[in-house]
Amino acid sequence: MTSAVHPTAADHTELRHVLRSGAQLGVLQAALIAAFGLAQPRVSGMTELLVCGAILVIGVAATIALPGLWTRARSIEGIAGAAGIGLFATVVYLLIDVAALQPLGVYTNRWLEIGGGSNWCYHPVWWMVGTYMPWLGAWVLANQAGKSGAANPTMLVVLTLVLAAVIMAVATVAKFPGASYGLGTFGVSVLPAQALLVVITGLGGRRG
Repeated sequence: MTSAVHPTAADHTELRHVLRSGAQLGVLQAALIAAFGLAQPRVSGMTELLVCGAILVIGVAATIALPGLWTRARSIEGIAGAAGIGLFATVVYLLIDVAALQPLGVYTNRWLEIGGGSNWCYHPVWWMVGTYMPWLGAWVLANQAGKSGAANPTMLVVLTLVLAAVIMAVATVAKFPGASYGLGTFGVSVLPAQALLVVITGLGGRRG
């Protein structure tokens, strides 16, 4: 994981850039979540898997790849900047969520019910996940660049999805509580898949 300890001039982490990029990502996430919420009750079976699965994959790809590309992450500076973009994106999304998506009934209110009518039930989780995914995505891009001189976002996305599918299958076969072959388990599996990919891409890197 050499790229995280060798600073370069490539890292682009000016505050204005981080905030602007975070706002763009937050709006994109809100649009994708709204599309998912509107589509899911209206489709079923294979159509649901294809339509909602495509939306989920696009959302995952954008969240893990765009922040690191926007900061041109090559060192811990750019990786942290990507995490900052992800964090601000969650703030923008949650403002849109409270102001528009929830009042319009885009999806069910189960999260509000679980939290006793309070958004604070799931908002902190969104902040953490929304920061974690860009952070580790940028870390992988930096690891790639540290080895080959260039980041490969396509490989980042493909390997993350493949590892997530493997983890979903293992968890389901092992009867992990709540695990099943479905979009929910697949989405959660992206998180350990990212951590595993950081380790894999960091193997054999230069030591500083």
